[in-house]
Amino acid sequence: MQDIESFKDQSQHPAKVLCVDDDASVLRSLSRLLKHNKIDVVTLTCAQEALSELKTKEFEVVISDMRMPKMDGIEFLSQVKELAPDTQRILLTGYADIDSTISAINQAKIHAFLNKPWENEHLVHVITQASEKYRLKKHNEQLQAHIVEQNKQLNNLNHSLEQLVEKRTKQIRQVLKQLETSHKHEQNEHKATVELLYNFINANPYLDGKLASKIARTCRLVAKHMQLANKQVQTAGMAGFLAQVGLLAMDPALYKVPTNQLTDQQKKLFYTHPATAQLMLMPAQHLNDVTEAIYHQFEKYNGEGIPKGLAKDQIPMCAQILAVARDYWQYINNNHKTDADKHADALSHIKAFNEHLYHPKVVRALEKCASQLQKKPDHAGSMQIITSEQLIPGMILGLAVHNHQGIMLLPKGHIFTAVSIAKLKQLELQKPTPFRLMVTPPASDA
Repeated sequence: MQDIESFKDQSQHPAKVLCVDDDASVLRSLSRLLKHNKIDVVTLTCAQEALSELKTKEFEVVISDMRMPKMDGIEFLSQVKELAPDTQRILLTGYADIDSTISAINQAKIHAFLNKPWENEHLVHVITQASEKYRLKKHNEQLQAHIVEQNKQLNNLNHSLEQLVEKRTKQIRQVLKQLETSHKHEQNEHKATVELLYNFINANPYLDGKLASKIARTCRLVAKHMQLANKQVQTAGMAGFLAQVGLLAMDPALYKVPTNQLTDQQKKLFYTHPATAQLMLMPAQHLNDVTEAIYHQFEKYNGEGIPKGLAKDQIPMCAQILAVARDYWQYINNNHKTDADKHADALSHIKAFNEHLYHPKVVRALEKCASQLQKKPDHAGSMQIITSEQLIPGMILGLAVHNHQGIMLLPKGHIFTAVSIAKLKQLELQKPTPFRLMVTPPASDA
């Protein structure tokens, strides 16, 4: 933008022209004509002096006579080409000498030649065009340099983002590995792991934990309507909760704005988040089926998706369920109509891409359970994500609570009382952000 503004400023300035001719009367005529047309002009009778002038000043156009003592127009303009390659060169010739003109074109690479006596209007027109050509060329060079610099900055940004992804992926994989080790004697840690990761998602200010919860519930309902095995129903639900988990390893710049506002390079990096999730979840071997569903969530039924271009039944069924549930709720989130209209529009949108993006069986199942989707609790499995203001005595803490310095305030399994709730609210005043608490309801409500 700055380059464009500088070009506009430059285009408003008078053209800068250097005229060289050993005939002083010719130079006076040129000077009067050009100044009358608001063109800055410098006139010299000596070609050598003109070359010295070019070494210290910038001219857009140089006009030279053909016949001059000591140095003719061809030799002079040839040296001008070496000193200032972008400066436009015009040759004035007082006689019909085709050989000299051709030599000037070949040797000095002149941009135009005019015969003496010239036509004033034509001469001014040629000079104006030459000046515009010079300025456009300079502006193009500025833009090229600007593009090179922007590309350099973008490459540096992408490199930084890739390093950040790698660093955060390692951190989360380490947490999962520790979790896997600590529960290696238990047969089924799906729920504990998913709730832990869901808490990570919900705590991120740029990721929508409620959206994850809605997608998960939709995945379970669709899987049940398809009469899938209970294990697949659970897998589909957990894939819905963790569909966004790969984004935790990425810079928020990639997901805190709508995808259509990203650059092509940023979009390319954004859509690697399922692959990043695969790396992150690798230590949690009991989540292999969930990981597979997340990894393939952007495959398309027609085989034109990513990352593998799988088609139809080659795509894991839970991944196809996740794709429908994810797009259904994202379409609702981007719709500003009433709730009923949002759901109707979202369902129509999904049905419009039946057999193109989505499996027909999954679309039919979504249609069957569509009426149930407007009744939705905000919880991860049996756990709820709430604030301290929503706490009531008897609730059980699902994950330990720490202050901003990492000191544990309440252990996992703590049963809240009126006293501990009041104490937690008091401690919250010392924390930069409010607590997000994972709890289960009191025993009577469970």
